[in-house]
Amino acid sequence: MSAPTVTEQADGEAAAHYCASQLAETVREAIEQRGAAHVALSGGNTPKRTYELLGGLIGSGENVHLWLADERCVPLDDPESNAKLIAETVDLPEATLHTVDGTLGPDEAAAAYAQELGDVVLDAVLLGLGPDGHTASLFPGHATLEEHARRVLPESDSPKPPPDRVTMSLDTLGSARSLVLLVTGADKADALARTLGEPSLEAPASLLPRERLEVVADRAALGEDD
Repeated sequence: MSAPTVTEQADGEAAAHYCASQLAETVREAIEQRGAAHVALSGGNTPKRTYELLGGLIGSGENVHLWLADERCVPLDDPESNAKLIAETVDLPEATLHTVDGTLGPDEAAAAYAQELGDVVLDAVLLGLGPDGHTASLFPGHATLEEHARRVLPESDSPKPPPDRVTMSLDTLGSARSLVLLVTGADKADALARTLGEPSLEAPASLLPRERLEVVADRAALGEDD
């Protein structure tokens, strides 16, 4: 069984700088080679610093398309909205941010987002990891982990509020040209250990294609903090 590449960083700040630099390089290469860059980003506190750094490394964001790896079914101006977080922290004024209309509810919102995504191959995906092992809005033991027919999925029973969400599928995320899982903090150590272990429905991130997955983790998340 292949194993993900693990890139250790001293702390969360170092991990953020590394991820921002890697993302920026991927974006530049995609634009140079294909004329545009398609990047899927996650919400949560962990990637926020990466987003703050990203704009200064890319420029205006022309020809950059930002997609949501997942979204909560809330209005765009809701503090819980991942789109709101990205819009306020990623300084790319000319980038196109593809938002989810969470007011439609999970089923309609997922279908609409899948139609907008079409057959786009993502150049880069940046994911986080929850203490329970979830990534994007793919939760341990949920049926979404075994869904292969749709690129974007509804989730109506999230174990953490709000319950209604939309998420890219494992297949959609896993087909990206660059796939990074950013994990920081001692509270993620157990989840990360499970993710790096045997693939399991109880550790959703462990089901991503391991031969192409780069795990960027700080010492605390790797259980090596002094």
